[in-house]
Amino acid sequence: MTVKVLYFAWVRERLGKAQEEIELPPGIDTIGQLMSWLADRGEQYAYAFERPQVIRAAIDRNHVRADARIEGAREIAFFPPMTGG
Repeated sequence: MTVKVLYFAWVRERLGKAQEEIELPPGIDTIGQLMSWLADRGEQYAYAFERPQVIRAAIDRNHVRADARIEGAREIAFFPPMTGG
């Protein structure tokens, strides 16, 4: 399955890219598994996803938790917590 992955704010800055198309390997079924897999892709990814518990995610523009299934997703976004003001 190929999915567009978007990165925002400091996640984007740490990776040095705003988006990419990724062919997901078998066994990557949830947002949490995807973050773990991404963190293993290299030094920049490890740095960007070093604290997965604070990173927020969205599937097709709907906010989701780490246990959300990604089957059928067209777009997945990762971003840090937002504050109002």
